[in-house]
Amino acid sequence: QVQLVESGGGSVQAGGSLRLSCAAFGYAYSFSCMAWFRRAPGKEREAVAGYIISTGITHYVDSVKGRFTISQDNAKNTLYLQMNSLQPEDTAMYYCAAGFQSPCPVRYGRINEGDFYYWGQGTQVTVSS
Repeated sequence: QVQLVESGGGSVQAGGSLRLSCAAFGYAYSFSCMAWFRRAPGKEREAVAGYIISTGITHYVDSVKGRFTISQDNAKNTLYLQMNSLQPEDTAMYYCAAGFQSPCPVRYGRINEGDFYYWGQGTQVTVSS
């Protein structure tokens, strides 16, 4: 059974940084791509960044480009999201997701919820001004 467990969330002031982690347990070796999503209070869940496991190719939504970096430590089966220059609008619950599609849709700049089968429980990020 596959399980994704996020950690690293917390409260920071605007301009600060956080690094989120997503540890994968189970048949994680079969994933083709992984991603981070977030849901702000009162809003729909939205994509943040995607990662193709076989190539390391990444894709980011415009609002986080240049500030967030998605990466993976294959040996640890862990996905990361380094978040710098955080702003109050980044406040949200952040979710890790994994999928099996081949090719990974991130290749086409697509990060849609429907493309990801496994989800973590989320980790809260709060940015104060």
